[in-house]
Amino acid sequence: MAITAALVKELRERTGSGMMECKKALVESNGDIDAAVEAMRKSGLAKADKKSDRVAAEGIIAIETSADNKQAVMLEVNSETDFVAKADDFTNFVNAVSQKVLEAQPADLESLLQLTLSDGESVDTVRQSLVAKIGENIQIRRFTLMNTDNGVIGAYRHGDRIGTLVQLNGGNEELARDLAMHVAASRPQAVSADELSEDLLQKERDIVATQARESGKPEAIVEKMIEGRMSKFVNEISLLGQAFVKDPDVTVEKLVKQAGATVEGFACFEVGEGIEKKVDNFAEEVMAQARGN
Repeated sequence: MAITAALVKELRERTGSGMMECKKALVESNGDIDAAVEAMRKSGLAKADKKSDRVAAEGIIAIETSADNKQAVMLEVNSETDFVAKADDFTNFVNAVSQKVLEAQPADLESLLQLTLSDGESVDTVRQSLVAKIGENIQIRRFTLMNTDNGVIGAYRHGDRIGTLVQLNGGNEELARDLAMHVAASRPQAVSADELSEDLLQKERDIVATQARESGKPEAIVEKMIEGRMSKFVNEISLLGQAFVKDPDVTVEKLVKQAGATVEGFACFEVGEGIEKKVDNFAEEVMAQARGN
């Protein structure tokens, strides 16, 4: 029986599994979708994907760099619990994926999931097998790649939960790593002031203006107060304007200029940031049960 795209789509909808796994199961079952579902449940693939709607907000930030520090990848892989994030099976999987991503340079997450690991299986197939083995939802959430010809990339990890990359044009490995550490500590929102969004700046200006006018001072003084506070705000959230963490008397901009370098970009990941975790309220659960809800 011919394995059509519609058949693969239907199996994906029923099991939540990846396209390649569904196609393989359909080929092996000669197009019998019920038999394919049963086989996938037995193998653990369908069971694994039933866990995909559970919140995975723990995990690891992994970083892999080339020997010459001109290529780097950073990725976040999530699990449901910190216990699993520290398990050898999980960390070995994360390390294998990060090494493969650095080598293959995929364009997006979908392409990453289809990369083939050393055992001949796709990243997503190995992920689903790991879910079935461990019993927790495991997701590769995001990744970023950096490449430079004329500079250097600095990397820093604070434990397994925070990771940063900084790309310099010029400079050296020590400076790049120091700046990566700085980014982890100071969390800038942009390299320079001109990269900050107009919406962000306008919202802050509105807040500052309201506060300044409540002082009751003349408008001319109020305007100077607004400009002064906005200048401070911009410096605090832009990398170049920040005081360098290892020497607060020097700004990052001055430090970089002294080294004859420029900052081309940076990235900062923290495990679980932006993921809404489920908070269990056991008192409410007991009350609901008592009321018969």
